[in-house]
Amino acid sequence: MERHLDVELTDLKKKLLLMGGSVESQLQDVLQALIERDSGLAIRVVENDLLVNALDVEIDEACLTLLALHHPTAGDLRLITTAMKISTELERMSDLAENIAERAIELNDEPQLKPYIDIPRMAEWTSRMVKECLDAFVNRDAELARKVCRDDRLVDDLTEQLFRELVSFMLEDSRTITRAARLTFIGKYYERIADHATNIAELVVYLVEGKIIRHTAAL
Repeated sequence: MERHLDVELTDLKKKLLLMGGSVESQLQDVLQALIERDSGLAIRVVENDLLVNALDVEIDEACLTLLALHHPTAGDLRLITTAMKISTELERMSDLAENIAERAIELNDEPQLKPYIDIPRMAEWTSRMVKECLDAFVNRDAELARKVCRDDRLVDDLTEQLFRELVSFMLEDSRTITRAARLTFIGKYYERIADHATNIAELVVYLVEGKIIRHTAAL
């Protein structure tokens, strides 16, 4: 006979995946808004942050209720506490997608500084990391989670490359400073989203193996 707790845990995981799917959609839409200079789509990304915020609160409340009513132990307790932390990481990703959308709206009011090459590459790697960390959670795949942690270095490298290029624009022509600075912010936002995906991946390793790997080289 299925435990009542199992039913509620299944519902919790569904809410978490709904939240993750919403963040993935935001990341897809905000890149399109930037590349196609579509401020209307960027505004919708900003508005969709409200849904993610609501799910974050809902998941937190569900987790606290489960802890209070069922006094879970071992694996169930790890799942609930991990879900609370993953929800927080996803909410922060959504905030960063909103920040990218706001910078895109500002950039769309000015001539485009340069063709977007590095930022779409960063966005692709970051979105892949988000998808894979959620897949690792669903499938309890610690090896995939570790891959996500390793991939964070690629986004870091692209961020540095983008920064160097944009600094050269600013030094050569002071009229580009505002636009270049906004693109630098966007690069930094993507780097931080990748960091949050890495945090989720580390939480998945803890969920599956009971090992805390953050701040270590145990990948």
